[in-house]
Amino acid sequence: MSTVQPLVVVEGLAKHYPVRDGLLIPREIGQVRAVDGVSFTVNEGETLGLVGESGCGKSTVAKLLMRLVEPTAGRVCIDGQDLASLAPDELRHARRALQIVFQDPQASLNPRMRAEDIVVEPLVIQGAQRGAALRRRAAELLEMVGLSAAQGGSYPHEFSGGQRQRLGIARAIAPKPRFIVCDEAVSALDVSVQAQIINLLQDLQRDLKLSYLFISHDLSVVKHISDRVAVMYLGKIVEIADKQSLYRSPVHPYTRALIASIPVAHPRLRQARHRLVGDMPSAMSPPTGCAFHTRCPHTADVCRSHEPMLIDQGAGRRVACHFAERFAPSLTTTSS
Repeated sequence: MSTVQPLVVVEGLAKHYPVRDGLLIPREIGQVRAVDGVSFTVNEGETLGLVGESGCGKSTVAKLLMRLVEPTAGRVCIDGQDLASLAPDELRHARRALQIVFQDPQASLNPRMRAEDIVVEPLVIQGAQRGAALRRRAAELLEMVGLSAAQGGSYPHEFSGGQRQRLGIARAIAPKPRFIVCDEAVSALDVSVQAQIINLLQDLQRDLKLSYLFISHDLSVVKHISDRVAVMYLGKIVEIADKQSLYRSPVHPYTRALIASIPVAHPRLRQARHRLVGDMPSAMSPPTGCAFHTRCPHTADVCRSHEPMLIDQGAGRRVACHFAERFAPSLTTTSS
């Protein structure tokens, strides 16, 4: 029986930003560990959700995947090709396979360019010649994302927020990528518009056979669009599982607190025992041992002294917690 190779493989990805002090002779006084050893895979046609609090490193992961910033350690492979090993010309060619949709649709679009020029800009960068064929492709892309070809001559400020994000999506699919990073792609939009964009992304995924890394802090949106979900805390992944298992029976205490924070219809249904207290520690001086032990209600001595590894718990779930086996059976039993 042949095994299917993942489209995207991320191994030990890290990004540490130096912190310097001194005006005339700057010296390094520390490092901000924005991403600190992240590993995951994304399969063909799959959507992997990446969730966590603000500041946990989600957007830095997106930049590292696109090689918009250089990693401190680790590697990113797209279809078996290591992006870190590519020269600039090779990287430009490889980027046809992966694109990104940014959080702020207004800030990510050039205000001096017309819509039709924006959506075909990746093709021009890849060497496509301007002309009638490129204009036809622009009209086709606009219609694919729910806009009209007649809007191709308009500028970004003439569109609504949702329409601008559709432009960003059209630009992302222009070079016919296989993998798209959606970095908080709907967080700046109204709730009704969010639903429209999510439906558009799912339609495009089905029609164009796309794979997504969907980064968000909105757990309800992630549950709707994702096949699997990875939970980040302070630069590390603490749990990863298929969405049904993760939302029905979360294992890591941080995941349990996040799931419990999802708004429900009646206050009495909130899981107060999993309420998240305190603030996330500084990425410049993370706690020893388990990074979550300063906020965890189940902290023991081993949590303060030893960092837990991301261990396979079976059924595609991996958890970084010393007491994962203690939590998993009880939660599975109560949810059945």
